[in-house]
Amino acid sequence: MAGLLLALTSCGPSTNRLPVLGEKQAVKKTVNGRDVVDSVDHTIPNFRFVSQYNDTVTANTLDDKVYVADFFFVNCPTICPKMKTQMKRVYDRFKDNPEVMMLSHTIDPEHDSVAVLKEFADNLGVTGRQWLFVTGLKEDIYEIGQKSYMVTAAEDKTAPGGVVHSGAFILVDKEKRVRGVYDGTTEEGVDKLMGDIDKLLAEYKQ
Repeated sequence: MAGLLLALTSCGPSTNRLPVLGEKQAVKKTVNGRDVVDSVDHTIPNFRFVSQYNDTVTANTLDDKVYVADFFFVNCPTICPKMKTQMKRVYDRFKDNPEVMMLSHTIDPEHDSVAVLKEFADNLGVTGRQWLFVTGLKEDIYEIGQKSYMVTAAEDKTAPGGVVHSGAFILVDKEKRVRGVYDGTTEEGVDKLMGDIDKLLAEYKQ
């Protein structure tokens, strides 16, 4: 299994709140007529993919949602079956909660067409739009994985299935900030994720 990219930084005081992960970004803005540089949290930028329902999915689709992102491919012979078993636990645990979604990106768009993703989702027992399986341009998928979600996603002809990818589940808050990275291949990792989803949802109720 490819290791999780743990070169993440947290910010903010030590509290019971989940940390915000990723390096802060410098942004220039004008305040009282003067140009100043401010730092802002790392966030997931806008994107454009296609779901198993053959419709467009953008960052706006996840507005006002806490969501879990991951990367997989249907013919993955190694960690993906474990990941999908664990993500199904998340789906079942938060099913019908309108504040929670799951977003699974295929890293083999040449094979994983809309029809293939729909069949895959159906076989898992996934209905509705709470768990979306998305495809798109390979370069866009790999870029958002590595630069935005900060996990491994790359072609490697020597790897099983021809690609190498992280087994991470990434927890993203309603402001599109990464709030946690978890081992999506283990029950323990996903138990921690589900507990942190509860914690994150509680933040929004305070």
